[in-house]
Amino acid sequence: MSSNKTEESSIAMASLKSIKTSPQKVNLVLQTIRGLNAEKAVNILEFSRRRIANDVKKVLKSAISNAENNHQLDIDKLFVMEATVGKSMVMKRFRPRARGRSGKILKPYSKIKIIVKEKEDTDDEEMNKDKVKKDNKQENS
Repeated sequence: MSSNKTEESSIAMASLKSIKTSPQKVNLVLQTIRGLNAEKAVNILEFSRRRIANDVKKVLKSAISNAENNHQLDIDKLFVMEATVGKSMVMKRFRPRARGRSGKILKPYSKIKIIVKEKEDTDDEEMNKDKVKKDNKQENS
């Protein structure tokens, strides 16, 4: 149970509701940053040509600042653990069509949730363990 608390303390979250675009379009942008280093993800969003990338970048920067200010995490070790998009409301409009009929126009909205996590230095610890084992073998020989 205590490991769960330490895991929760190493993550930070930010979300944005009611973005005027479809979840499918937002998901295309979020796919490019999932699992990446936070700094690299911000760079990718900075130079993305999609209109929604600017809003996603704001949410990501908010999650990074939440990690720094609220949870005292190291910015250099942060990576995008989870980036999800969901459906919000859908505005329905109608357009007149031929012969007295009407065409339905759907204007979807989305909500974004980004979770950043601090990367543990497991690689460094494993390398140190390997060095200690090699040193012990050399001393024993």
